Amino acid sequence: TPITEYVDLSFVSTLPQTEVEMKTVANGLKYKVTLSNKSDVIAYQNILKAKDADRELIPAVLWSDNFLTLLPGQSKTVRCTLPAGSGPATITMDGWNAAVRQAAPDSLDRNLSAYAVNDFSRDDTYSKEETYDIVKVQQPKGKKVKNIIFMIGDGMGFEQISCAWVVNGGKLNMDNMPVLGASRTYAVNKLITDSCAGGAALASGQKTNYGYIGLDPDGNVMDTQLKKAQRAGKKTGITVTCRLNDATPADFCNHSPARRLEEDLAAQYVTSNVDFISGGGLHFWNQRSDGRDLIQEMQAKGYTFVDKLEDIAGAEGDKFLGIYDEYDLQDVGQRGPVLLESTKKAIEMLDNKKGFFLMIEGSQIDDWAHRNKIGYMCEELFDFDRTLGYVLEWAARDGQTLVVVTADHNTGGLTLLRGDLQKHEIKVNYSTKGHNGIMVPVFAFGPHAEDFTGVHENAEVGQIAMKLIK
Repeated sequence: TPITEYVDLSFVSTLPQTEVEMKTVANGLKYKVTLSNKSDVIAYQNILKAKDADRELIPAVLWSDNFLTLLPGQSKTVRCTLPAGSGPATITMDGWNAAVRQAAPDSLDRNLSAYAVNDFSRDDTYSKEETYDIVKVQQPKGKKVKNIIFMIGDGMGFEQISCAWVVNGGKLNMDNMPVLGASRTYAVNKLITDSCAGGAALASGQKTNYGYIGLDPDGNVMDTQLKKAQRAGKKTGITVTCRLNDATPADFCNHSPARRLEEDLAAQYVTSNVDFISGGGLHFWNQRSDGRDLIQEMQAKGYTFVDKLEDIAGAEGDKFLGIYDEYDLQDVGQRGPVLLESTKKAIEMLDNKKGFFLMIEGSQIDDWAHRNKIGYMCEELFDFDRTLGYVLEWAARDGQTLVVVTADHNTGGLTLLRGDLQKHEIKVNYSTKGHNGIMVPVFAFGPHAEDFTGVHENAEVGQIAMKLIK
């Protein structure tokens, strides 16, 4: 209601037009938006919206603020979180008297600063000056499998590996693995699978329906590698860079007919008896609609809770729960070596006379392939491969640890068009922002690695591993 001094509001409609610069930085489901009014005219009542690939408004977006007025020369930064399961979003602004100009990437952008000279401004090209050295290990001679470390690069096909290999100067830790096979990933009821069915086949040794987590096509709870290891008296662990209640980690110890039931999937960890749990998704643990605080429930069961990278190494106790973000973890440039450090801690805590089973997922290889951003995808794959390097060195010393590296599916329809090994650069093309049905690799190292040679159904990969758990 107008106050006395401003009974006539016609001045609002006659404000001079101005331009607002908008810079958007996406990190999984989280977006940071900076608006800058560099003119000498007020930018009045600007409304921010998040829209999907079809330019439809995304509902239930959590904004820190999305209704802004900017004074001349003023800048404001706001944040929003998309609902779980959302695809990539476009942030738009409707202004009373302001048009929007998208800011060009610069060297101060988060897209660049995390990797110094690395240029993320192009989605279809990538190069980097600094590469990392890989480990050199020899295949153990023994045949006894005491431990299994099962590593999943979500969305990681031969194409993604080939691109990363070039950018790292023609070397990856995967090069050490003496056995290479291939896996067909289709689901029971759909040729192009999702992470639910793809992960379930690897976890259980049985194909299932698209969208099913830990359930067979008839809706029955399936046995898994992790559960069998528990029955054999082994310790178990899961470490990922996505939400713990996301499809792949949940496939190994939980079950659901739909991945959207995230609160229920998170709650199942309380009774899972998994010894080491590390990932994201804090929102579903202590900001729940049922009022439960799963963190407190886990602590009551003897779990040490950690929510920061720097606290992982010093954590004590027999059971570990690490949750480092409200939803998925940030990209590797922002989160740091969480996957590597949590893997080190997991092996330290799980190693015992009876053995252990550990599932490690490079979850965000898939996320950035969905977004068709080759630079971020490569960095997530490098994070996964550096973690593999540590695993291989440990497994080579141990001599009784089988290491399997594979993927639940392939993402992005990626093609490596050209590049330069000496310059560590690539040029690529994506044909889709979804999954595709191309076979994915199966690498193996350690005792019984040769069992994974050849072309397999994804369920067969799980079956081979399960038979070795004794």
